[in-house]
Amino acid sequence: MVCGPTELERRMEDNNVNQWRPDMLFESCRLRVSMSGSGEYRDAEILSIKVGYTGERSFYVHYVDCNRRLDEWVTERQLDLTTVTLPQKIHRRNLHLPALLQNNEYDVETSSRGSTPECGDVRKLQITRKRTYNSISSEVRSEDFNAEEKDEASPAPTTPAPGPRAAPSLRGSMSMVGHSEDAQTRIRNVELIQLGMNRMQPWYFSPYPRELCALPCIYLCDFCLRPLKSPFVLGRHSKKCNLTHPPGEEIYRNDKISFFEVDGRCNRTYAKHLCLLAKLFLDHKTLYYDTDPFLFYVMTESKDTGDHIVGYFSKEKESADEYNVACILVLPAFQKRGYGRLLIEFSYELSKIEKKTGSPEKPLSDLGLLSYRSYWHNTIVETILNRIEEANQIPQNIMMADDTAEEIDTKTTISIMDLCELTSIKKEDIITTLQVNEMYAYVRGENVIRLTNEMIDAFRRSVKKRLVRIDPASIRWRPRNWVRPKP
Repeated sequence: MVCGPTELERRMEDNNVNQWRPDMLFESCRLRVSMSGSGEYRDAEILSIKVGYTGERSFYVHYVDCNRRLDEWVTERQLDLTTVTLPQKIHRRNLHLPALLQNNEYDVETSSRGSTPECGDVRKLQITRKRTYNSISSEVRSEDFNAEEKDEASPAPTTPAPGPRAAPSLRGSMSMVGHSEDAQTRIRNVELIQLGMNRMQPWYFSPYPRELCALPCIYLCDFCLRPLKSPFVLGRHSKKCNLTHPPGEEIYRNDKISFFEVDGRCNRTYAKHLCLLAKLFLDHKTLYYDTDPFLFYVMTESKDTGDHIVGYFSKEKESADEYNVACILVLPAFQKRGYGRLLIEFSYELSKIEKKTGSPEKPLSDLGLLSYRSYWHNTIVETILNRIEEANQIPQNIMMADDTAEEIDTKTTISIMDLCELTSIKKEDIITTLQVNEMYAYVRGENVIRLTNEMIDAFRRSVKKRLVRIDPASIRWRPRNWVRPKP
């Protein structure tokens, strides 16, 4: 957004102020900022300002048209003060602005954002897209996190609940665009977390207790995910923690990969800790208070010390919309190993056992959408090729040739409903995938599914890159009926 000349800018020109200073900047200003790491200058919006012990200011900025995981604190030296633009809305407000602006009686509307967000009510939390955001209370009971350690965080004071949010816009990628529900949750409040030997920088806000957020690093127990304030406290906790794997029932084990089914009602504390951890890396999710209606499927890697979490997905026990995934996450330390696809594949294997079609809750994040589209496409191609191999011929509604080859007709057919039944992918997702990948064709007066040699070659290359796959024979799970019988 580039604003036109405002009254404030004209008055600055009248007073011969040709360039902004860091102490003149306020929240909602936009300017170009040098990104940490790359050094590239991009348009950014100031979300928060804090002053260090030396008097130097730090600015928390959001890079325009970039994912919020790139938001960061920057120093004065990274700002291009010649490119400052002001918010479009200018009103008379009694706000704490820089002295230069106040002395000249400039009237600027800004938003009030604290540099240290309050923590949320984490007694009962679940991450879900389906429910609308209500509020995040700041009451935290110390016994929830620190029943065994007096040295850990204490409860945070309460703050008023935020007001209603404006509806964010949606992009074509189905990734929700816009900021979180209030100003506080727009700012990443945890610097680092350490889980086992992996130290990770969070991407987004998560309502951990404020006392923990003030620390340079939060230490998590590898098995119960309890947040702790230091390696010393973690060591004491480890001597008392009896877990060597996530709570719940192990429903899959193949080589070093396992899945544990955790009931959100029977293991509320673990579910709460898992949701808090996941919120650090999930933007378009809302922490909801009740975990009882959800099941959590935690994927682990087996080591000598036990089964360590690498990712998870959750689902509702009863979903009226046939969602088989509510949230899905691979921790950043374990990404690019094929685990994201493994989680998706496992969710659909469970749907096959249930004899249902399933789909993830919408909207999907940018990374989630890419993963699901890739899985849907490869699964559809694989299913069609398997049908061809079984029939030992090419189906009538599939052309297995390049652009210059003639089409070949046989008597074998496969329909959209056949694909739904064989893959458990919802009909709408199959149709969308066929359209996006241009697999629909109109041949001899009818719609057919078209596979080119290029598509098949790309599929075979992707198969060679897969490091792990789900073995359906290793799943030890039966669906349960969660509907209570009527009295």
